[in-house]
Amino acid sequence: MARRPAQDPSEQHGARSALRDPVGPEDRSVYVRRRLIVLLGLVAVVVAIVLIVVRPGAAAPDDAKDVKVPSDVAETPKPDAAKAGEPVACAKAALEVVPVTDQGSYGDGEFPQLSLSVKNTGKDACVADLGTAGMSFTVSSGSDDVWRSTDCQTNAESLPVVLKAGETLESEPVSWDRTRSSTETCEITRDPVVAGGASYHLSAGAGGAESEETAQFLLY
Repeated sequence: MARRPAQDPSEQHGARSALRDPVGPEDRSVYVRRRLIVLLGLVAVVVAIVLIVVRPGAAAPDDAKDVKVPSDVAETPKPDAAKAGEPVACAKAALEVVPVTDQGSYGDGEFPQLSLSVKNTGKDACVADLGTAGMSFTVSSGSDDVWRSTDCQTNAESLPVVLKAGETLESEPVSWDRTRSSTETCEITRDPVVAGGASYHLSAGAGGAESEETAQFLLY
């Protein structure tokens, strides 16, 4: 029987090296280069993020109070109280107030009915308070104001009314009991004013404007 020739010792060592022996450590300079490449890559990513978030040449503020608003980003103006196209409050100069009485003279026991008309003399519609809180009536005799509607007025209410340009409105009448008023006489019986043909004048106010003329009437 033929014998198997003996294997060369050098061949056996080569076979063991290819299948079993681990790869030995590489040179230290290779590891250093790899770490430098990884670190440089991370730095590049961080720089790119900073350039995206922060504008070139802009320094980060130390505090919120140091933040400056760019001139090209102005604050949005706040809208006026009235929206665009809606009427605004009537200017006093635009309101023409005229006092009105239901008669020119009153006999014994007749109470004058006092009212007013208000006209918007402006070119645009506007809003005026034509409620009891926005109106007033005054009866005078010469320089003496003998009666005011506001002296003992209670539960006064505002009533904003839109007046078109050139429009005239007339108020509901207020009855005057022919007595003298003051803020101290609201809870007591008041004395009647002089009659017998005495002349009195009515003036009025509405929406902050006062009548320029008075309405004259006589009491008998």
